Amino acid sequence: MNTKRIVSTTNAPSAIGPYSQGVWVDGFLFVSGQLPIDPATGSIVQSDISIQTRRVLDNLMAVVEACDLHMSDIVKVTVYMMNMDDFNSMNEVYKEFFTVDFPARVAVQVARLPKNALIEIDAIAIKR
Repeated sequence: MNTKRIVSTTNAPSAIGPYSQGVWVDGFLFVSGQLPIDPATGSIVQSDISIQTRRVLDNLMAVVEACDLHMSDIVKVTVYMMNMDDFNSMNEVYKEFFTVDFPARVAVQVARLPKNALIEIDAIAIKR
């Protein structure tokens, strides 16, 4: 039996298009790409990769926690970056959120992200 529900939390920014913050299906959580948007203001945070990475991961964590899951339940992450030269700075913040049993990950440089963000991250988590 496939059970699907839309995940929404005020602790992460509202979707800026026709998509959901997350979708829960049979124990899997698919989290849409999170941008460095402050959910309280709806604005992008400062143009610094470390600050933006932290905001993105805080937003991602809010969606994950809305399903009573933890960052350790994430099994796959995709990181989209405007500049691969920011990779090490992004990783310094990333490793604060993922400390053991790291998820599989892809990091790619892209030409442009919504709202001219420097970074966007999506994820898949599973209830164990």
